[in-house]
Amino acid sequence: MDKLRFFLVFIIGFVIYFYIDANFFAFFQKGITTFTESKAAGHIFAYSITLIPLLITVAILYKSYKNMLEKLGLSRSVCLGLAFAFISTLPMLVAYAIKFKINTALSFDTIIINTISAAFFEEIIYRAFLFGMLYKCTRLGFVPSVFLASVLFGVAHLYQSTSINELIGIFLLTFFGSVLFAWIYAEWKFNLWTAILLHFLMNFYWLIFDVDTHALGGIYANVFRFLTILLAILGTVLFKMKKKIPFEIGRKTWWMKSQKYI
Repeated sequence: MDKLRFFLVFIIGFVIYFYIDANFFAFFQKGITTFTESKAAGHIFAYSITLIPLLITVAILYKSYKNMLEKLGLSRSVCLGLAFAFISTLPMLVAYAIKFKINTALSFDTIIINTISAAFFEEIIYRAFLFGMLYKCTRLGFVPSVFLASVLFGVAHLYQSTSINELIGIFLLTFFGSVLFAWIYAEWKFNLWTAILLHFLMNFYWLIFDVDTHALGGIYANVFRFLTILLAILGTVLFKMKKKIPFEIGRKTWWMKSQKYI
C-alpha cells in the first residue's frame, strides 16, 4: 500500500469513526441502557458499535480480516500485562489505601464505565489504532506517530476541567500519559494488555479510594502517581536489559524508521 493510499484510508477510517461516535454514541448507549437497565452495558455496547469503522480500517491497512486480535496486540499475554501493571501501580495502591477512604458511594456501573471500559476501549483507539497503525505501518518514528493520539487523548479528557488552570493541567497530564502508554505498548512487543491493565489499575485506584473528582488531583495523589509511572518505566528498562531485549524506541526509531513493520 503506497503512502498516499495508506494515509487516505487511515484518515477516512478515523473520520468515519469520529462522526459515528460524536453523533450516535449517546443514542446507542441510551437504547441499550433502557433495554438492559444497565448503564455499563449501554456504554460497552455503544463503544463496541462505534469502534467498527476502526476495526475495518485496520483490516484494510493489513489487507486481511483475520487475526484482528493479534493486529491490535490483544492476543499477547494477559498475565504478563497484569503482573507488570500490578507491580507498577503498587505505590498508588498502598499510598491511597493509607491516605484516602474507600468510596462507598460508587455504583457497579460507574466502576465498569470509568475503569474497565474506559481503559480497554481508549487503549484500542488511541494506542493500538492512532499510534500503533502509524508506527507499525509507516516509516514514521515514535514522536510523529504518538503526537496525534496524545493530543486527541488530552482533548478527550478536557470535560473534567472547571477552570483554565485545570484545563491546561489535565491536558498536559493526559497528553504525557498517552505518550507513556504508547511507549509501554511498543516496548512490551506491542502487547496492548500492558497498557490496558496499567491504565485500568491507575483509574481503579484513583476511583475506588475517592482520590479526586477529575484527573488532575492534588500533590499527595500525584507524588504516588508519578512514582507508579517511574516504576513502570524502570521496570520496563530493567526487564529488557536483563533479558537482553533490544529497545523498540531509540535513536534509530525516534523520528523515522529504516523500514515499516508490514
